[in-house]
Amino acid sequence: MKKQNKRMRVGEGRISGAISIFLGSLSLTSILCFKFPEQLTTPEFREVYTADMVENLMFGAIIATFLFALVSILLNKNKSNAVIGIILGVLAIAVGGLTVEGRAVEKVSWSIGLDWLILDLFIMALLFVPIELAFPKNKLQSKFHDEWRTDLIYFGISHLAIQLFGVLTKKPAVAFFGWMNLEQVHEWVSGLPFVIELFLALLVTDIFQYWTHRFFHSHHYLWRFHSIHHSTQNMDWLAGSRTHFIDIFFTRSMSYIPLYVLGFSTLTFNVYIVFIAIHAVLIHSNTSINFGILKYIITTPQYHHWHHCEEPEHYGNNFAVVFPFIDKIFGTYYLPGKEWPKGTGLIDASFPKGFVKQLAFPFTKSPFKNDLLPEEKSKR
Repeated sequence: MKKQNKRMRVGEGRISGAISIFLGSLSLTSILCFKFPEQLTTPEFREVYTADMVENLMFGAIIATFLFALVSILLNKNKSNAVIGIILGVLAIAVGGLTVEGRAVEKVSWSIGLDWLILDLFIMALLFVPIELAFPKNKLQSKFHDEWRTDLIYFGISHLAIQLFGVLTKKPAVAFFGWMNLEQVHEWVSGLPFVIELFLALLVTDIFQYWTHRFFHSHHYLWRFHSIHHSTQNMDWLAGSRTHFIDIFFTRSMSYIPLYVLGFSTLTFNVYIVFIAIHAVLIHSNTSINFGILKYIITTPQYHHWHHCEEPEHYGNNFAVVFPFIDKIFGTYYLPGKEWPKGTGLIDASFPKGFVKQLAFPFTKSPFKNDLLPEEKSKR
């Protein structure tokens, strides 16, 4: 039987060693964005940050790489992680990490979102790793469980291909509604008070996502692709990234339709994107934080973990992404007090390990034994 990685604890030096490697890796890859901004940064995201901001962040990250490596050396008998962190920090300095400067970026027809990947990975780790360490739901689960690399690859690919996904997901909305004269609708919606406009954006997209999500669960062939997302048995801040690109395309396309038709303001659209990005990580995270009365207003980790539960008798519930009352309206709400599911994953299916194998698998095979329909195995 394969030995499970032990959960990291404060004071062992393992956390500081991992942080040193993490920051050193981000610093080194950030330099690539400065060297090749046309190819490795996205025009839309460059409007969010400045070169000075990123230069200061990178400088701080390089310094922190060495500081956390030093802490790891002092606390941990195993110096390997600290040494790797130091090597990454030295390499970052050697290729210009302390002297690199931003420059004017020429317009090109394509790019990959390495800047989006680096900053989002840094922010999400900064927010959720401490939360999961301090308030874990599964206290035995390690950050470096058997499939963490697979989830990290999903996270990376979805961010690097943000421009491609952005173009593809807009196509259906433009194709079906581009001919309509929507200027008056856009003016009315963008003229609403910000709070009302943001609520409307969250509500209409959640209704569209609810039915798309439910359709993926009920349609035999589409369930093959969405079941990849449900295959994880280790719910944490990276688990939500495990989503097949077919699933991403359909779900994001359907979500974009109401955003396109109603024409929300740029501010509302940007706040919506930030909120959804953080909230999606939160509801999959390994945290037992009690949200009190808020859990009846907005979806929480407990609520969404029940959607991922391994108990067949509770399959087919909690499809809403943001608002639980949508599940209430359509009869798919389940939240039993303070109780949590015993585990997550699919007990009636088997999946190959690794990103590449999972990418190809649903096209040719069903993960369910004897290729039975989901309704023949469970209510999910």
